[in-house]
Amino acid sequence: MATWDDVRRIVRTLPQTTERPSYGGAAAWRVKDKLYAWERPLRRADMEALGDRAPDGPVLAAKLADLGVKEALLSDDPEVYFTTPHFDGYAAVLVRLERIAAPELEELLVEAWLHRAPKRLAEEYLQNARP
Repeated sequence: MATWDDVRRIVRTLPQTTERPSYGGAAAWRVKDKLYAWERPLRRADMEALGDRAPDGPVLAAKLADLGVKEALLSDDPEVYFTTPHFDGYAAVLVRLERIAAPELEELLVEAWLHRAPKRLAEEYLQNARP
């Protein structure tokens, strides 16, 4: 459902976000040089660990507030969210981009941004985002 164009449209609304290539030239988004979301092509070890469950479409990674949030997402919607052994113990989740609805993608990216943004910038964003 979502595309990289959707990701870019959403992150453009988040103050002080920059896009620049990360590992292997994959797109990555940062706030004040803190990574909060990135394109995450699956590696051979990921494919081996996932087996038949490995997605063949685009994969987005997003930094989360903590492991509890990660576990909640993984259990709430395993068709959209997944992880690999590489991310064990790390508060980030992988997203099957083609299976996430745009509003849910926006919520995930905003939460990831809020978690990584400087406190004052995040507070300002939240004040301006309220109706």
